[in-house]
Amino acid sequence: MLEKALTGSKRYWAWIIVLLAVIAVGFMAYLRQYNYGLGLTGMSRDVSWGLYIAQFTFLVGVAASAVMLVTPYYLHDFKRFGKMVILGEFLAIAAVIMCILFIFVDVGQPMRILNVLLYPQLHSVMFYDMCVLAGYLVINLVVGWTTLGAERKGTPPPKWVKPIIYLSIPWAFSIHTVTAFLYAGLPGRHFWLTAIMAARFLASAFAAGPSLLILLALLVRKLSKFDPDPGLGAIQSLVKIIRYAMIANVFFYLCEVFTAFYSNLPDEMAAFKYVFVGLDGHTSLVPFMWTAAVLAFVGIGLLIFPTRKNKILLPIALLSIFLANWIDKGIVLIIAGFVPNSFERVTEYFPTSNEISIVLAIYAIGALIITVLYKIAISVREQNQN
Repeated sequence: MLEKALTGSKRYWAWIIVLLAVIAVGFMAYLRQYNYGLGLTGMSRDVSWGLYIAQFTFLVGVAASAVMLVTPYYLHDFKRFGKMVILGEFLAIAAVIMCILFIFVDVGQPMRILNVLLYPQLHSVMFYDMCVLAGYLVINLVVGWTTLGAERKGTPPPKWVKPIIYLSIPWAFSIHTVTAFLYAGLPGRHFWLTAIMAARFLASAFAAGPSLLILLALLVRKLSKFDPDPGLGAIQSLVKIIRYAMIANVFFYLCEVFTAFYSNLPDEMAAFKYVFVGLDGHTSLVPFMWTAAVLAFVGIGLLIFPTRKNKILLPIALLSIFLANWIDKGIVLIIAGFVPNSFERVTEYFPTSNEISIVLAIYAIGALIITVLYKIAISVREQNQN
């Protein structure tokens, strides 16, 4: 089926060339980082995780969101999701690969990754995170490719793939839960030390991931002859999930804010003050946090009222929710966790141009993977329609 990705319009190949150009620039930036070291990034002794790990954290949630289609379709025989399931599984593949690449560029010397493989520690959350990510990637590759291949031949999927599909459901929850434990298990970071971190991660994942999936489905519908949701019934069902997940996400966050400020503990309040009003004159994250807050409530408002069925306002609502979660988990959560440092001082983090180039390149790799996989899936579906 790979040959289907080698044919396309001029617009398709122009998009591929743009992505390859971004990847090439980012690869040159990575070579500079490889030769010089992580000193080329904005990270420091006080802020040891930056934009790389922040994107990893966010994209794990995007990968886990595929379960929002798999569970209703395979467990509850919800046929509306039939045409969109493959899009969700292929999105998960791209997201997991990007997660792995962000870890790869963050460790500095790539050989350090072998330490996790050669000297595994059963008490290390990082070891379990590596296991669940690798396992989830294999599961989605096997399930997605096998079911699409069977569909191309006009036959039902082989019976052996059904148990793997069922396994993918708890596995999807595990990848973001284990990632949350990476932060919640650090007692020196008050911003992350919370029992509901995993619940917050899952709620945000089930809002941001399906939002991106719907936006991609609408794009597929516009750019190809394949319609993943002819009656928009599947999309509106997903919108309900997004709406409730985002409301839960905001509720969990407000619970954290209440606990921090009602307890009046300085260490608990410091990070929240830093992101909302600034701390000791440092306000770099304040615009991001308030932008995320506004976008979150705008997105929820548009999805609560009948505006969720409007063809123009629906994409705006979904994009608002996606960006709100990206700012929260892809920028604020990680950076604010290092404020203040052990000396009660604020060390601000600003990503460098070299760092941003690498981030954009990894996102371009993800976009390239999605483009190729979606091109194959769309070609198979269009072939079956004719």
